[in-house]
Amino acid sequence: MKLTRGFTLIELAIVLVIITILIGGLAVPLTAQIQARRIAETKKTLEEAHHALVGYVMSHPSTTNPDKPYLPCPDTDGDGRENRPGDSCTNADGWFPWADLGTGSQDAWGNRLRYSVETREYTDRSKGLPNLALLTPPYATLNLKRICRSSACTSFDAIYLPAVVFSHGPNGWGARNINGNTLSNPTSTDELENTNGDATFVSRTPTQAGHASGEFDDLVVWISDGVLRSRVCPDGGCP
Repeated sequence: MKLTRGFTLIELAIVLVIITILIGGLAVPLTAQIQARRIAETKKTLEEAHHALVGYVMSHPSTTNPDKPYLPCPDTDGDGRENRPGDSCTNADGWFPWADLGTGSQDAWGNRLRYSVETREYTDRSKGLPNLALLTPPYATLNLKRICRSSACTSFDAIYLPAVVFSHGPNGWGARNINGNTLSNPTSTDELENTNGDATFVSRTPTQAGHASGEFDDLVVWISDGVLRSRVCPDGGCP
């Protein structure tokens, strides 16, 4: 009679170790693919928000001059609607008013988009877009934004911006999620710069926690005065 030999415990253990290594090797690329897809989705949502801002300006003339439209106010209470008790905004910083503008309500990680805008001129319903040609740089009367490559702002990518929209990225530090909960504050100076309510914002290459320049994964887009005017009045007729 021929005996059938089975696996020993050692052989089974070796097989399990090999399977675990193979699964682990597949899991890392899969996680990276999921993260890359979420980043791409969020960039698309930010692009839609950018287009929605332009569309809003094109369809909202000021109450005193039909040739001078204005930008929407931030959402400051989390309902997706701009907070504008009168002609002016409640606050210059808040969340993107997705319900009013008909865009995505969140990024790919379930957090609201942040929105910061110059409120004294660009969002005032009775004034509309200011004529920067009549003002003297650095436009001290306006709270115009700038995009820097670090919180120190020794170099920048854009200046004199009416509005900035951004996602807090994969780590979500400082974000407000769709349940209305605010997550822990950022620990890096560059991510903190995007939440402190001033005119400076950081947009740069992402880095992991422990990096010399600190953790950073915010996704930032902005809209310039020139883009607004080229879309609203392409014939150069803006006042």
